[in-house]
Formats: sequence, C-alpha cells, structure tokens
Amino acid sequence: MDGLIIVNKPKDCTSHDVVRKVKKIFNEKVGHTGTLDPMATGVLPLLVGKGTLCSKYLIDHNKEYRAKIELGKKTTTGDTSGEIVEEKKVESLEIENVKNVLNSFVGKQSQVPPMYSAIKVNGKKLYEYARRGEKVEVKPRKIEIYKIELLEISKNEIEFKVSCSKGTYIRTLCEDIAKKLGTVGTMSALERTKVGTFSIEEAVDIDKINESKIITIEKLFENAPKINLENRKLKLFLNGVRLTNMQEEGVYRVYSNNIFIGLGTIKNKLLKRDVIIENHL
Repeated sequence: MDGLIIVNKPKDCTSHDVVRKVKKIFNEKVGHTGTLDPMATGVLPLLVGKGTLCSKYLIDHNKEYRAKIELGKKTTTGDTSGEIVEEKKVESLEIENVKNVLNSFVGKQSQVPPMYSAIKVNGKKLYEYARRGEKVEVKPRKIEIYKIELLEISKNEIEFKVSCSKGTYIRTLCEDIAKKLGTVGTMSALERTKVGTFSIEEAVDIDKINESKIITIEKLFENAPKINLENRKLKLFLNGVRLTNMQEEGVYRVYSNNIFIGLGTIKNKLLKRDVIIENHL
C-alpha cells in the first residue's frame, strides 16, 4: 500500500485529524503535501507508505479554490471561526466593479500571511504568538494569482473561484478584496477543488477510503520516462552505485524484467536510486 490517496476533507476537522484516521485505516505511515484550514473542505492529497518519500515532488503544486467572503465583518482569524474585531458598512455591490476588483489581483504579488497560520517565526508557529496576544513581524511572501472568477453575489457575500500558486492564503486574499471594495471582510467558506492535477471529482470521502482508492507510485509518475535495467546493473543501482546514463536530467521510472522497481534520478549523466518499491537483491 504505497502511493497517494486524494481525500475530500470534511469541514470542522484538521488535516492532521484526517491523517490520523487514514493512518489507522491502512496501518501505514501517512503524510500530507499541504494542510487545509479546519473550516475548509476539499482536495487533500495524502501520501501512504513509501509514497511519503515522494513528497518532494508534490509540494509545489498550484491550487484552485472556491471561496466566499462575508463583507462588513473582520475577524481575528480571517475567517468566521474568529472573533469580530471590526464592522463596516457595505455599499451596494455592482457586478462590474466587483469583477474589476477581483481581476486586479491577477498576477505576481507579495502577500502577508495571516497571524493564525502555521508559518514559523523564530521557531514558533504564528498562531502560537496570536493566541498569546504577542506581536511579531510577519514578512510578505511572493505568490501568484493565475485566474480569478466571480461566481455569485448575494446581499453581503461574494463567491469566487481562484487559481493560484503554492503559499497563497485565501483568508488574506478575502480580506484584501474586501478592502478594495471599501469595506472589511472575512472568509465564510472555502473548498479546495484542485491540487496540481488532482481534482475534487477524484476525491474520496473518509468513510469510503480503502486500498482500491490508492494511486500507486507507478501510476503517479506515469508521465515520467522509463529506464530498464538488466540484473547486474540493477544490483549496482539498488546498492546505491551511480550508473552512467546519457539521457536528460530528471525523474525516471525504473524497471527490471517488466517489474516496477521504483524511481531514479539522472543528474550530470549519472543515474542514482531515489524511491525503491521492489528490492530484488
């Protein structure tokens, strides 16, 4: 049971809660490639067994979300789970104006992460400072918004879809959108609909998780080129010996006698072992 499973995270539980449940189901090591807020739902890719060794290839994926902003209220956490710290009147929302404001966020930019986040400063997570009422300097981070689309406007609420880079905080984006609309706002709902190529349509509810839902490492890297090793070279490869190989640099699926062995990488014309699934020594 080595690979990846795409979980549809339910609302009001942490990503670590989901990891614990999946670990109990498979009795295997389980890890995630990026958390979701407790109030958020949607795509949460989890690596199982030796799949956890592949996390370095999966952590830089772009993301897609559906989000709602409740205008007129600002909270401590940036979402409706926090305490209200400011209220402000909401002017009538003209569709074209809202669309223009949303589109103004498309492109590369700097974003200051929210205090209620797991980013570490001086060895402590920001939410630990926030819970103690301590102030700490939070440096802005480079992000990119690729596409943003208005879905619906109700009385004091805006729903939109956004495609963005790794590291983008939608709570902060919601607050910034509200500010440009001349008011304050907080995120009232969030669903992650895509992580890289993994979509919500593939996601599995926790109560329906089983072995058949695991995407194998071989399948996960099906677009990577193949290398076939005969027995002598296979033994050297599995023992950590770097083999001369003139192919392009990158990640390769390694086979022997049509059996998937695992992943190798080529750099400086040398092939070395990376993630081993089958050891035929």
